[in-house]
Amino acid sequence: MKIEHIAIWVENLESMKNWYCHYLSLEAGELYINPKKGFSSYFLKFPNGARLELMNRQDLESRAEGSKIYSGYAHIAISLGSKEKVDEMTRFFKSEGIPILDGPRTTGDGYYESVISDPEGNLLELTV
Repeated sequence: MKIEHIAIWVENLESMKNWYCHYLSLEAGELYINPKKGFSSYFLKFPNGARLELMNRQDLESRAEGSKIYSGYAHIAISLGSKEKVDEMTRFFKSEGIPILDGPRTTGDGYYESVISDPEGNLLELTV
């Protein structure tokens, strides 16, 4: 077994597609639209073949303002291959004005990581 893809709901599909493609160098597939359901999505491909699906529906509700922790998926961890790359990408995101929510640091269970947020509050863990 393997995970085929991970999907997240987004409010602004085009903006989020552009953000992920720009900052993580992902390749976007074609826009899929299901007008009957008011649904649209993009599959974004990582260089190793893993995929992230960004999805939107017309009836999608925004997260509550001020809420910080939600039930369900917590974050997507992206392996960068080395501590140096985690440090480099953390500095890059900081220089781009993207808040660093945590790290870089070694966690109690031995992971070296930084945590950032995409523009809609989905957490990304940058790790070795």
